Amino acid sequence: MRRAKWAIAGFTFIATAFAVLLIANLTLGDKHIDQRVDSLYATSDPQFRRNMNVMFGPPLVPGNRTRALVDGAAFFPDMLAAIRAAEKTITFESYIWWSGNTGAQFTQALIERAKAGVKVHLLFDALGSSKIDEDAVKAMKAAGIEVEKYNPWSITTLARINNRTHRKIMVVDGRIGYTGGAGIGDEWLEWRDTQFRIEGPVVGQMQAAFIENWIEVTGRVLHGPEYFPELKAAGEQAAQFIVTSPGGGSESMQLMYLVSIAAAARSIKISAAYFVPDDVEIRTLVAAAKRGVRVQLIVPGPATDSPLVRRASRSTWGELLRAGVEFYEYQPVFFHCKVMVVDDLWVSVGSTNFDARSFSVNDEANLNVLDRDFAAEQARIFAEDLKRSRRITLEEWENRPWTEKVWEYTLGLFSSQL
Repeated sequence: MRRAKWAIAGFTFIATAFAVLLIANLTLGDKHIDQRVDSLYATSDPQFRRNMNVMFGPPLVPGNRTRALVDGAAFFPDMLAAIRAAEKTITFESYIWWSGNTGAQFTQALIERAKAGVKVHLLFDALGSSKIDEDAVKAMKAAGIEVEKYNPWSITTLARINNRTHRKIMVVDGRIGYTGGAGIGDEWLEWRDTQFRIEGPVVGQMQAAFIENWIEVTGRVLHGPEYFPELKAAGEQAAQFIVTSPGGGSESMQLMYLVSIAAAARSIKISAAYFVPDDVEIRTLVAAAKRGVRVQLIVPGPATDSPLVRRASRSTWGELLRAGVEFYEYQPVFFHCKVMVVDDLWVSVGSTNFDARSFSVNDEANLNVLDRDFAAEQARIFAEDLKRSRRITLEEWENRPWTEKVWEYTLGLFSSQL
């Protein structure tokens, strides 16, 4: 009898602890936005820039040059060349760093620079990079590279284990930055994705973003001219680099998207690897469509790394399709892009997905660029992707099998954690 009581007590304790941890992880973040953002001004209005300057952290700074690198065959060699040319510092944060040929190339390039005296700091997510080659990690550490894992599993991190760093940031010598949707893995040689190479004053904001998480993990501060050199103008673009994390303004990334959509006067083009909007985002997109804005979205088609997310996404399309929002599914390969172009003037690119996890749970980072030439180039790339996509009409969506409807609705209930 006594053993039975102890067993029941033990089970109750474990179950209670598990429930507390589950609730703590499911409620990470501090999102409070529950109303559609009103349209008060256009992206071309000076008020739009004023708002962007003060609402989301660092202001838009002039003098930047951003170049899109389309697909892994273009961006991996460019990133590796920048690493091999590094003279003083390399800071690198990634959600994914996997074993394979690509991971081995980056590992070797970092080791070579570390042995040449370059200070190299690598931070990868413990969950996202669970497939990393541990021998490669040992080799990097042996070469003098500071390698850290973000939020590894332990008794002290269980209450926030759902929080991952999804950021993709690489900065070389404090002068050249890279961001976008790509991780370090061979898969990106097959998937459709874009990385961006950045030069100019905004790179200092990128470096600060990396150091924010570096301090969180290590307690060590990286500063001085090796990390923050004087940055002169490299181009004509106004740009800012914004970050979010649970408890540290996690709702601001979602708000940036909502304000951008509300300011659209003519067009919204969204490339979304994972598109699972909540009611506020749906209402804001619908309002844009109803005031005459052409809203187009490209999302993954049958080739996807997450069929569950694709199904959950489709459960949200009804009201959007009825309002005239255009949905296109990319056909050739998995579509992993994360780009928003508004009025062919304002562009946001980076790690953020259009879903609750990115908006309230993950650490994310986006580069925003206010420049008509850069936006026109992103619109051209979007148009090329449209050619390889298939439009999903309201009629097709409404007439899909009832089994799909039930399955998609069920998955939609759990969309915040997919």
